[in-house]
Amino acid sequence: MTLKKLMAMMGVSALALSMAACSKPAEQAGEAATEAKTETAAEANAGETTITTAEGEQSIAVNPSPLAVYDMTAMQNLTALGVVAQGLPEITPERMELYNFKVADAPEAANIGTLTEPNLENLHALQPKAVFFGSRMAEKADALKQVAPTYNLTIDTSDVYKSSKQQLADFGRVFNKVEEAAKLQADIDAAIEEAKKAVAGKGNGLAVLVNGNKISAYGKNSRYGFLHTTLGIPMADEHIKEARHGQPISFEYIQKTNPDWIFVLDRAAAVGEEGEAASVVLDNPLVKQTTAGQKGQIVYLSADSYLAFGGYYQWLKDTKIITDAFNKASN
Repeated sequence: MTLKKLMAMMGVSALALSMAACSKPAEQAGEAATEAKTETAAEANAGETTITTAEGEQSIAVNPSPLAVYDMTAMQNLTALGVVAQGLPEITPERMELYNFKVADAPEAANIGTLTEPNLENLHALQPKAVFFGSRMAEKADALKQVAPTYNLTIDTSDVYKSSKQQLADFGRVFNKVEEAAKLQADIDAAIEEAKKAVAGKGNGLAVLVNGNKISAYGKNSRYGFLHTTLGIPMADEHIKEARHGQPISFEYIQKTNPDWIFVLDRAAAVGEEGEAASVVLDNPLVKQTTAGQKGQIVYLSADSYLAFGGYYQWLKDTKIITDAFNKASN
């Protein structure tokens, strides 16, 4: 029973009316505060902000919806922030799970093509307010621009850490999740610090990608450059030629370079193609002669590092893989 009802039953209506009159200003103040909060939220959802893209600074609507996304790194960061896209590329549930994106997170998402080929008919039907894409879709950017505002969110490989940090901060502002983005960045920074402590003074490294029977090496300005520029692992070879697909190398090159650590990405496994596993390819007498081979210091990076490098989950997965591997090693 409320206080007012109790007083009415006791015949003290005058006192009740007096109290009601006194409470009216407080109620009005509460209503005003609620209205102000609603207006603030509405303003935040209206307006525009600016984000950094591969094409420079671009304006974007706050909370663009529908949203179409063709880039796996952006998908990871959006998923970590709890943002659901309305248009996604056609990727098998297994691939989605691999990159920490569950189809169940967006059950009604429209199929807008693949990571490299847009379905323009479906994209147009979606009528997105923004289209996020990466380097794999860059050649089709002009076609995408005919449909909706586009944003090339390709991570800058010359500084993956800085670029990915910028993307998280941008998403925080675009989707009104600034605090959440800051928390995710703090997770990444803490994981990086742990990895830096683990790798300090424990030798140099060589990052390689195995694609069937082909092997490529990657330098500090590549998607694997974070090993050297962010974690501080010295390069086994300072003269690796930078290229999107790496510098082709041989087993003889690996033997001659003699890295203390070899970091491996199995491309076939990362993209779901059939082929000989990287571990089988590297089970080679020349590789076994290296310090990395003799000490068992061959580290297999996550599949995320190939398609979703710079993504929230990629940072957490690979720093843990590296931290665990180095902590087990002797100085």
